[in-house]
Amino acid sequence: MKICFYALRPFDELAYCEQFSRQYGIDFTWTAEYPTADNIELARGCDAVCMTPCDMGAEMVDRFAALGVRYLLCRSIGYDHVDRVRAKEHGMRVSNVGYTPNGVANYAIMLMLMCTRRMAHILKRAELQDYSLKGKMGRDLSSCTVGVIGAGRIGTTVLKHLSGFGCKLLAYDVYQNPEAAQLAEFVSLDELYARSDVITLHTNATGENHHLLNADAFAKMKDGVVIVNTARGSLIDSDALIEALESGKVGAAGLDVIENENGLYYYNHSGDVLPNRELAMLRSFPNVTLSPHTAFYTDEDVASMVEGAFEALHCFETGQETWHEVSLK
Repeated sequence: MKICFYALRPFDELAYCEQFSRQYGIDFTWTAEYPTADNIELARGCDAVCMTPCDMGAEMVDRFAALGVRYLLCRSIGYDHVDRVRAKEHGMRVSNVGYTPNGVANYAIMLMLMCTRRMAHILKRAELQDYSLKGKMGRDLSSCTVGVIGAGRIGTTVLKHLSGFGCKLLAYDVYQNPEAAQLAEFVSLDELYARSDVITLHTNATGENHHLLNADAFAKMKDGVVIVNTARGSLIDSDALIEALESGKVGAAGLDVIENENGLYYYNHSGDVLPNRELAMLRSFPNVTLSPHTAFYTDEDVASMVEGAFEALHCFETGQETWHEVSLK
């Protein structure tokens, strides 16, 4: 068995690949580049390819299938970048990975604190040795009502950790997780919009919730609401968010993900002109904290993501059921 790893980071992931290759008895090859028509031949002779979120549409799936690749292993929780319908047509199986929810949950709470305490603005002024207080007064998170959209593993962990802050907690999810229900009041989406001082997103990206936070949603929210997104960029309509920031409807935003981030994040673009006007606009606001999709990035989580690829292939090849498999309904 052999995996071709694309977009592999030699400074952190490679050592884990070597460790789990020995542990599972699975060979691997790798490249630091994302899969393209120019490097797809690297996967010839491999049973599986493993990638982080990238273009894995029908054309790329077809190309890998033509090489004899039978498995597409996502080195991420999200798998919406893979054309699973086309993969199924080729008889290819798709998997994703999981990791402890603590890293992303705590990162989201960090962004909440940074936004409510105006930390990005404070730090920028401190760099200029401006230590005055005017314009730096924030809000105590403990006195806020926090609305959590998505009460899965990460969303429930956010609720659990926020309960120590003394916040009023609201939650929305199609499925009302019993554990989350002990920590928060489940309400409708519109009620969550209307009552929350802080709204944090922890749901998957699907066709149904594309631009979940759009102009209509922002209009239903409190003036000065804080928006935090560590889930998927497509959950927020960037143009609508920019307008809401300009009008003051949104008082601050902490964004670890944005729309159209593929090809931007995880690359060194120093000195480049970036083809993403929304990113340029969001960076210009003093009340917006941006980070380049790093909420997941802890040593424990990186190890889990790499191991998940090896574990999924091992289960596929030995006929074992695995929670890693992502099947079409």
